[in-house]
Amino acid sequence: MANLSTCEPVVVIHGGAWAIPDKLSSASVDGVCFAARAGYEVLRRGGTAVDAVEAAVLVMEDCPAFDAGTGSVLNTKGEVEMDSVIMDGRLLRCGSVACVQNIKNPVSLARAVMEKTDHTLLVGKGANEFAEEIGIRTVPTNSLVTEDAREEWRHFMKFKTTVNVLFRNRAEETPVDSSVCDTIGHDTVGAVALDKFGNTAAATSTGGITAKRPGRVGDSPIVGSGAYADNDSGAVSTTGHGESITKVCLAREVTHRIEEGLSAQEAAEAALKKMTTRVQGSGGVVAVSKDGDIGKHFTTERMAWAWIKAEKLHYGLNCGEDFVIDI
Repeated sequence: MANLSTCEPVVVIHGGAWAIPDKLSSASVDGVCFAARAGYEVLRRGGTAVDAVEAAVLVMEDCPAFDAGTGSVLNTKGEVEMDSVIMDGRLLRCGSVACVQNIKNPVSLARAVMEKTDHTLLVGKGANEFAEEIGIRTVPTNSLVTEDAREEWRHFMKFKTTVNVLFRNRAEETPVDSSVCDTIGHDTVGAVALDKFGNTAAATSTGGITAKRPGRVGDSPIVGSGAYADNDSGAVSTTGHGESITKVCLAREVTHRIEEGLSAQEAAEAALKKMTTRVQGSGGVVAVSKDGDIGKHFTTERMAWAWIKAEKLHYGLNCGEDFVIDI
């Protein structure tokens, strides 16, 4: 149930947890800050948490620095297959799409699944047919894929090292040739929010992993793995190695630990530690509790993140960073 008193609005953003190369660092940080501002502006005007997370993710789907919408990566056939989810914590409504092709903003299609159908997940051809029915037009593949993404595809098709290189745990001592990572964005984007009415929401969107098998679906569109929102606990969006995240239902793991009494930050850290221990997977989490408590943590080399609360923007990329500016 929503709180009766007015809450301080919060939006928290991630732009993917992976081995972000220096040439993408500024664009990644700028992108999550722009997304945070877009989401917060919705909240500041009295908009809902669902509106805010969609607005934030739309910004990142339109930015080629991220692997979502524009900037998506290619599967082994050289095609784009995108996944997205959105969830409303008030009534646990949710909608998601998987393996959808040639849609500029999958998060909006996921929201349409939530609001215009009786289903929670549409995939592949059926998702694209639904998009056509409701007037969401398809766009050419070339408009979604940069030349850097094509070069990355050629590299990883040859060496087949995507997961080990891009999602390595930052604690690993084995060095990786930086030229291997000097490519385009490779991971999920996401947002969580708490609105003034006390309602939570989460959204996640991705183009998947470069050189993935056609039809591969990771964690992103899976409720409880890629995202989760419940007004009784909070909202979470995850990022990282999708198969590992799915195995531990990472987003739900975070909210479960919040329900047990941990802060959002403690819950994020504990859930990622479990994923490392149980399935040797790396990733990242952003979270907000029902009380507006903020959590963000990652075990990969870098994660672009930002959050806004009480007119202050916090952001960072490397472990231990927390830059703050007034907005």
